[in-house]
Amino acid sequence: MKEFTTPDLFDDNRDQVRISESGLRSYGGKSKFYGQAVTVTCPEDNSYAVEALKQPGKGKILVIDGFASKKYAFIGDIMATTAISNGWEGVIINGCCRDVEILKTMDIAIMALGVTPRSTLKRGFGDKDQNVNLLGTTILPNDWVYADLNGLIINESPLI
Repeated sequence: MKEFTTPDLFDDNRDQVRISESGLRSYGGKSKFYGQAVTVTCPEDNSYAVEALKQPGKGKILVIDGFASKKYAFIGDIMATTAISNGWEGVIINGCCRDVEILKTMDIAIMALGVTPRSTLKRGFGDKDQNVNLLGTTILPNDWVYADLNGLIINESPLI
């Protein structure tokens, strides 16, 4: 992975990048990652996220839109294991995660708004390739996302 910090990327590209507001926390074993966004919407149901993580993810970040719900966890250790085995760079959740004591030991980046022990319902609801409104900005499918402990930077084209 090329070295970067989101503050430096912002300073060098302030006129073209989008920035999320504060609110995401890092829960995975990695806290710095970047790649192209793959988006899924998950209305209290993580079925589309589960299917997405079963696909090859090299160079990609799964962005799960849980619509900022704090009611359900949209990823836990089992899904994170699937993500690692399929090469995903990381997962960003507009919602919560669970199994955080295990996630922090895993070789993947996971960022979420919070935690809860409750898993989602499994009804096959959701969609893929949708814009995700997250903390005052929008992440589109195939956007480039750069994340570290300082936050998120989003751009239409690669920055590094």
